Amino acid sequence: MSAWQGKKVLVTGAGGFIGSHLTEELVRQGAEVRAFVHYNSRSEHGLLSFAPTEIRAELDVRAGDITDPWSVDEAVRGVDVVFHLAALIAIPYSYVAPASYVSVNVSGTLNVLQAVRRHEVARVVHTSTSETYGTALTTPIGEEHPLQGQSPYSASKIGADKVAESFHRSFATPVAIIRPFNTYGPRQSARAVIPTIVSQAVSGRDELVLGALTPIRDLSFVKDTVAGFLAVATADACLGVVTNVGFGKGITIGDLARKILELCGREDMPIRTDEKRVRPEKSEVLELVCGNAQAAARCGWSPTWSLTDGLRETIEFIRAHSELYRPEVYTV
Repeated sequence: MSAWQGKKVLVTGAGGFIGSHLTEELVRQGAEVRAFVHYNSRSEHGLLSFAPTEIRAELDVRAGDITDPWSVDEAVRGVDVVFHLAALIAIPYSYVAPASYVSVNVSGTLNVLQAVRRHEVARVVHTSTSETYGTALTTPIGEEHPLQGQSPYSASKIGADKVAESFHRSFATPVAIIRPFNTYGPRQSARAVIPTIVSQAVSGRDELVLGALTPIRDLSFVKDTVAGFLAVATADACLGVVTNVGFGKGITIGDLARKILELCGREDMPIRTDEKRVRPEKSEVLELVCGNAQAAARCGWSPTWSLTDGLRETIEFIRAHSELYRPEVYTV
């Protein structure tokens, strides 16, 4: 029997990329899932719409706003475990609207932690990001690596992580912090680099337009990341500490692009760098490679999906849902 059978679980950010996959897997494992999604007047539930009908039928969907403490409190009431994924995540947009990142990522996290404490929830998994490390000073990056706020986004996530840490230290709130490295897979928007590459490659365009090609990223398939969330949530050794979840190997954006073009049958597609897509020099994170030894030691997690297999699944999804992507537009 699954450890999640009959557990009452809240997922904030359930309509997002990782959140929708996590929500779906929790239902498959027998959890009673409350999905907290950002309110909109069209009653749309984001990427949960891609979950199978039988999965959606099992969900208790709550529309609200993570920055509103009352709607968050009501969503948290009565659950056993909270997975907190709701956040603003686009780095380029954080240059444009940094205050909104503080409001959503820092204050929103505070709202969740206050509600968890008030309702005595048994466990909360707070979602961090590898961007909090900034450009690697040593590789692979272990959890002890210094934090460097190289964008307003990463600074807001550092703030949120420290608020979560403070609640564990101050109030013994049962917080586990998961720090995923770059996750990819079906449903991801063209805000991220892999869907940007794939959508251009399969659209028949004459050239591939990207930002910087030299940064190194550690790429995890979304099903591996979801498995990491579930493992961290059930391991007492993960309480009060940060646990990295990542593949453990890096690849340059240029080499990644060439691999995707080969898988798409577009090996001859030229690649052009567009300066509008390049981060400010001191804001670009040049290398992120995950040190994942602690995940294995604390909760028994390790990745199982190869980059090639994960990319094939992602390409298949984007081909089948090309209407979701506008390859001619730079999505931030």
